[in-house]
Amino acid sequence: MSIAGGEFTRPLAVAPEALALSAVGVYKSFRERESGNRQWRRVDAVSGIDLTVPRGEILGILGPNGSGKSTLIRILATLLMPDRGQVEIFGYDVNRHRLLVRRLINRVSVEASFFKKLTAEENLAYATGLYGVPNREAQTMARAILDRLGLPAKKLRVPLEQLSRGQQQKVAIARALLTSPTLMLLDEPTTGLDPKSRREVQQFVLDVRQGHDATIVICTHDMDEAERLCDRVAIINQGRFEAVGTPEELKARHGATLEAVFFTLIGESTAQTY
Repeated sequence: MSIAGGEFTRPLAVAPEALALSAVGVYKSFRERESGNRQWRRVDAVSGIDLTVPRGEILGILGPNGSGKSTLIRILATLLMPDRGQVEIFGYDVNRHRLLVRRLINRVSVEASFFKKLTAEENLAYATGLYGVPNREAQTMARAILDRLGLPAKKLRVPLEQLSRGQQQKVAIARALLTSPTLMLLDEPTTGLDPKSRREVQQFVLDVRQGHDATIVICTHDMDEAERLCDRVAIINQGRFEAVGTPEELKARHGATLEAVFFTLIGESTAQTY
């Protein structure tokens, strides 16, 4: 099974015409205690998100800290249920068909969770075993993916706690791809990586879209990354989308650079949280 040829086994058949992602009127709020007293208040993390993502697209989500990016990604990943609204992944409702949706997706977070005392190889074997991928097949695929990402094969036998932040993130990306997701959710996958590792991961994302027929939603703080990778960009602020369009469309409407677009749409008052 070769990553270069895109020959991963599909976990679940999906209709070719189905939208990769459809979200209508999505709301999610939390309760948090106000500082210095016992009163609780409601915080709206996602406030009426509408979004469609066609199959094969790379969509970037940009927003300041606390804007709702990660909450939205967790809703798409079925880790949180929306308070209101409907989300469908390839036509499957995330509430009613949660287990089916999980066979179609995988998520890479800036804080990837591992069994840190186990080796990368053992972590990958555990993860793929949950999806029924044979161990020998998984090892072959993992070595091919990590080789493409610039991680030596010998690092597979090193405990995760002894790997660098960038090396752990590469293992997380390999783990996500080994389950053959049709939709990949990347939550700041290159944050904290050195420039070389960042570029390797970015190129790999493009290769995955082309060779694996994957749809990708990526949250990022890196404007250059968004321009390099994304077909469209959604600017989110205070739980709402301020604008959605191609980088060229957004720059034509709001500013000469994507960074100028960002600050024009979110307002200078939030610039310090970015």
